[in-house]
Amino acid sequence: MSRAAAGAGPGALKLFVGLGNPGREYEGNRHNVGFMAVERIAARWRFPAWRAKWQGRLSEGLLDGERALLLEPQTFMNESGRSVAAAVRFLKLPFPDVVVFHDELDLAPGKVRVKLGGGVAGHNGLRSIAACLGTPDFRRVRIGIGHPGHKDKVTGHVLSDFAKIERPWLERLLDAIAEAAPLLARGDDSGFMNKVALLSRDPEEEARRAERKATRAASAGEGSG
Repeated sequence: MSRAAAGAGPGALKLFVGLGNPGREYEGNRHNVGFMAVERIAARWRFPAWRAKWQGRLSEGLLDGERALLLEPQTFMNESGRSVAAAVRFLKLPFPDVVVFHDELDLAPGKVRVKLGGGVAGHNGLRSIAACLGTPDFRRVRIGIGHPGHKDKVTGHVLSDFAKIERPWLERLLDAIAEAAPLLARGDDSGFMNKVALLSRDPEEEARRAERKATRAASAGEGSG
């Protein structure tokens, strides 16, 4: 079995990488949602304090019995691969056991998709990792932040903070990602996505949907009487 094909199942050590830029001025940026995701995972599963290693911040713990290392490269986004490659070489990890959490312009805000390999879609962090690993065959957790509508607005969009109105869905999403993280560590990408979608639903929208359904059912009942 090739290195790229090995791993990705339950029991194997996983490296969860959150992408972002270090520094307080970037903490709330959309581009830092990868940092936010792994930090929420660390908090939910009570990982120990972060320590400096491999040009990044590292914490190791268990996700419902699954071993995981959380890594936040501190090299700035466009050099993220240096930190990730150092960790992968030291740990001798199969590439599918490297899971990178990052912002995704081509997904609607709050949507999450997982995929193995593929292009980098202009994302400098992914480009750096693929270059330093020598392969695109790592897993990606794509966290939707939406597109501003024109390419000239992209930099300003990703490097600006989430708006106050976005915080409710963002908090639900980060909590859902953290809660579902053990499925991702076991290699159950579909199960992870399904659980995140379920847990991150807007309760007010769900109530409105249920009300509309009940109204339609009542109308149908009246019409058949």
